[in-house]
Amino acid sequence: MEDNKLCLTKADLAEAIFSALPVDKQQASQIIEDYIELIKVALETEGKVMLSGFGSYEVKYKPPRRGRNPQTGESIILRSRKVVKFKPSQLLRKAINGHAFTESDGDKYD
Repeated sequence: MEDNKLCLTKADLAEAIFSALPVDKQQASQIIEDYIELIKVALETEGKVMLSGFGSYEVKYKPPRRGRNPQTGESIILRSRKVVKFKPSQLLRKAINGHAFTESDGDKYD
């Protein structure tokens, strides 16, 4: 990833796969697309995806609630919907915070 970028993109991931594996750029891009599609389908059908050492994605239901139109101030009812929540693993949390994972740390970050 370039230093001046603010986020990692699918193109960056494909480039990393291209550099690390004996595949061409089109195959590397297809690997990323297939991986993302697998996660989407699993969330649609199973409702949860767990990636060991990284975290889990889970579909959660949000009930209808009262809201307000910010332009008019009018009170409205926001319909129910499903959202995807991400919960990082302990390993990821510690890596982000600059700590190596140790068993003695237990559930300090849960």
